[in-house]
This record gives sequence, C-alpha cells and structure tokens, in this order.
Amino acid sequence: MAESVPLVKQNDGIKIPALGLGTYTSTGGDCERAVKDAIDLGYRHFDTAYFYENEAEVGAAVRAKIKEGVIQRSDVTIVSKLWCHFHDPERVEDACRKSLKNFGLDYIDVYLMHWPYGYEYQGDKVMFPTDTSGNVILSDVDYVDTWKAMEKLIDLRLVKSIGVSNFNSEQLTRLLSVAKIKPVHNQIECHPALNQKKLIKFCKERDIIVTAYCPLGRPDPAKKTPNYIFDDKVKEIGEKYNKTAAQIVLRYLYEIDAVPIPKSVTKERIRQNIDIFDFKLTDEEHKILDSYNTGERLIPMDHAKNSKYYPFNVEY
Repeated sequence: MAESVPLVKQNDGIKIPALGLGTYTSTGGDCERAVKDAIDLGYRHFDTAYFYENEAEVGAAVRAKIKEGVIQRSDVTIVSKLWCHFHDPERVEDACRKSLKNFGLDYIDVYLMHWPYGYEYQGDKVMFPTDTSGNVILSDVDYVDTWKAMEKLIDLRLVKSIGVSNFNSEQLTRLLSVAKIKPVHNQIECHPALNQKKLIKFCKERDIIVTAYCPLGRPDPAKKTPNYIFDDKVKEIGEKYNKTAAQIVLRYLYEIDAVPIPKSVTKERIRQNIDIFDFKLTDEEHKILDSYNTGERLIPMDHAKNSKYYPFNVEY
C-alpha cells in the first residue's frame, strides 16, 4: 500500500490531497472502474470536466464506494470545470447544475474555469461550435464576468471552492484585482518538458495551488516519447529508489510545488502513480529533470489564438 498522500491547504482553508487521478479521455466502464480502483488504492482527489463527458461515471464510482462504506462524501475532493461555451454569466449556474446532475451529488468540491476564453453557445453538447469554414467560433465574453458568476456558486452552496485553469500570470493578476473570491487553483499543463517553474512561483506567492495536468507527457512506448520517461538517466534515478521513471517524474513535480493529476485506467499504474511519497530527490537529480525543460506544449489550443484572452502569448 502506498504511503498516505500529503494534504495541501487551499487559500480558503480547505485541504486537498497533493496528488489526484486525472480522467481526461477515460470513458464509460473504464472510467468508472478506474475511479473505484483508485479509491481502493487510497486516492481521494479526482479531476474531471464537463468537456470530458465522464462526470456521470466519476459520480457513479464515488457513490458506489460511499454505499459500500469505503469512503464518505467528505473524504473526497472532486474537481470539475466550466467549459468554454458556458462563459456567458447567465449560463454559469445552469452549467454547474448540469455537472452536479451528471455526478448525482449535492456539491462539487472545486469548480474551475477551464480556459480564459469562451466559445459561442450553440447547445449544451456543441463543445466546439464552428463556422462554415470549420473554424471554432470564439465569444468575446470577458473571463472576469464569468468569474463573478462563478463566485455566486459558492453562496448557492453548489461548490465549495472555485479556481481557474490555463491562466497566465497577467490574466491572474487582472482577475485578482477584481475578484471577491480568490481562485484556489490554477490547473495548467506541467511536466519536465514544460516545468512551469515561473508560473508556479508566481502562483505560490499569491497562495494559489498549481495542479499539473499531463504530468507524464502522454507516454508513447512505440515512439519512446517523451524522452524524460524513456531516457536512461531517469531510469537510473528510478533504479536507485526502486521506482519507475513515471514515479520519478511525479515526485519531481510534487517537489517543485505542483499537484500532479496523472490519468490512467490501468490498476497497476494507478497504484504506482500514488506511490511517490516515501523518497526524496537530490538537487543533482532535480538538475537532470530540469534539463528536459524545452517549453514545448502538448496542448497549445492554436484554434483560439485569435482570442484576446488566449493565454499562451506571454512567457508564463
């Protein structure tokens, strides 16, 4: 059994586990089974989104484990996200209620704005509304207005905490200047090739937790990518601690103050991913992992580059 997962305190005083299970691209029975396995293995932090179309499966797994007496609702942190076509302030509450209905639960622990830019609304299920040329139709809704609508969700007791995802430092600064409720998280792509140290430092100084999605860079054994998973240098570090390269990477992210949310539906990998809290990397090992930082993104969202709220036009 893995060491128990440490807790990190949000700026609203609520504590969450320092590692969670990601569920992007996990669907149907695979997703529900993975969440159940993860609960049995000690996970208490689950990350999903309306866009992933698996909130119902995550909710079903959590409810099943509550019914079994394995957990209570208060034991788990469930994170979900407001998708881009719901940015109009008048749509935010309804969108949150749709997610709650999917989960079959009374509240969401952490509700994030998935991206700082929005899309035109063409129906709940039209995630990427397009014009006749196939271009995604962006909306000009200001994320500040979306945020103000999200703040009301706390008063309505639909969510416990609110945060953002994929925001850069300038966008966070602007949001913090007007927010009545400070975001608890900024969830960003973060792995050794994009270690986000500057943005992590920026967020930490403002008491915002950084959660790291794609923490393992979507490994492809056939292509031997990303290199930090398949490189002998990282494997050697793993051998020293009797850990896999993936475990070394997750430990590295934890030690640079990110909360990794690795996705898997394989029980053994789910078990391995949480088993990173019984060793510590040296400064030299950190330097090796730092050396993979190219700044290259897996998810650049190029289709949104024309939005004035596109987040990747600044350094961090």
